[in-house]
Amino acid sequence: MTLAGARVGPVLRDARASRETHDPKLLTRVRAALRLRHYSRRTEQVYVRWIQLFIKFHGLRHPSQLGSAEVSAFLTNLAVARRVSASTQNQALAALLFLYGEVLGSKVAWIADLVRAKQPHRVPIVLTRDEVRSVLGCMRGVTQLVARLLYGTGMRLLEGLQLRVKDVDFGLNEITIRGGKGERDRVTMLPESLKPVLRVHLEGVRRLHTMALAAGAGAVELPGALAGKYPAAHREWVWQWVFPGRDPRHHLHPTAIQRAFRDAVRASGIAKAAHCHTLRHSFATHLLESGYDIRTVQELLGHRDLRTTMIYTHVLNRGGLGVRSPADAL
Repeated sequence: MTLAGARVGPVLRDARASRETHDPKLLTRVRAALRLRHYSRRTEQVYVRWIQLFIKFHGLRHPSQLGSAEVSAFLTNLAVARRVSASTQNQALAALLFLYGEVLGSKVAWIADLVRAKQPHRVPIVLTRDEVRSVLGCMRGVTQLVARLLYGTGMRLLEGLQLRVKDVDFGLNEITIRGGKGERDRVTMLPESLKPVLRVHLEGVRRLHTMALAAGAGAVELPGALAGKYPAAHREWVWQWVFPGRDPRHHLHPTAIQRAFRDAVRASGIAKAAHCHTLRHSFATHLLESGYDIRTVQELLGHRDLRTTMIYTHVLNRGGLGVRSPADAL
């Protein structure tokens, strides 16, 4: 056999494997199954990425050729070699369970036997009111406004960036959060202190939108099938992003806020590993410190389970569990 002939087999096998890994039919089926069940776009992106990593880890073999041992090996590698968190490992497992159970239609017993990683009990990082004031004081412009809004409403970062003009009600002092975690809407307050600066911000956004319309642009992406139902809505003011990005068709990217917040924490000299989500933790803790009912806080945060909200009772500004140290009585 010639050298060229000896290479034909491996080359063909690699080509077939590559097609299976990037098989558009498989990924299209995954996306279609997720959309049929109304999973969020973020979840769709994450699940598809985990499925691709799983296939790549096993030498580009098709998932139909793999089973329990291969799934366990992949998850073990994530935990041992890549040292991912338990939540990340469980996210990967959820993606693979969806692939086998909902896309490939696998009903074999091993799916039920897969073990989820044990979630550690973590106390969230919380900033004091003075620390929040210090960090926000180190921020400027739109990034500061977004951070103030996150702290003032308890929204997640992406929830804040996905706000549309119609979701902000200055008359009722309300912000409606559409399609939050679990695809559930909820209502939170619009802080009085933010109303003037938010009005000025929206006036600037509207001027830019008017200029874009005059130039034949000004369209934004609409959720779901609304683009087909309301063909002209994507150019209407009420559907525009509150925080548009450089390309106004899309909202501001989360990394812009995350980077600015990280720099502000560093500049303030606060010795805490705080990030944007810390503002949500601080919002909940400070409400409880002010005496608000925990179920009210649960509703504002959008938690399904009260036990999720209860974690903030352990980080109230009263020392460990609110107990006075005997050393203070000496």
